[in-house]
Amino acid sequence: MSYRLGVDVGGTFTDLLLINEKTGTMWTAKVPSTPEDSSIGVFNGINKVCKNARVEPSKITSVMHGTTVATNTILTGDRSQSRIDNNKRL
Repeated sequence: MSYRLGVDVGGTFTDLLLINEKTGTMWTAKVPSTPEDSSIGVFNGINKVCKNARVEPSKITSVMHGTTVATNTILTGDRSQSRIDNNKRL
């Protein structure tokens, strides 16, 4: 069985939606965002939604990711936490 994951990283919360591709069953999770390193909040959310669904993360076959962080930075003019790090490897 395979699953799709949607992740929305906001300034305050990170929201996740996990969908069973065969049955359409959905699970959601909300965790605090971690502005110092957004990947921490994302991984916390993945662990939470997978635990709720009783699904191993390895069963996730696709991930959709969205964020308002860049938009908010542009709209507010606060570039204190904005940077592009293209040397970081996953």
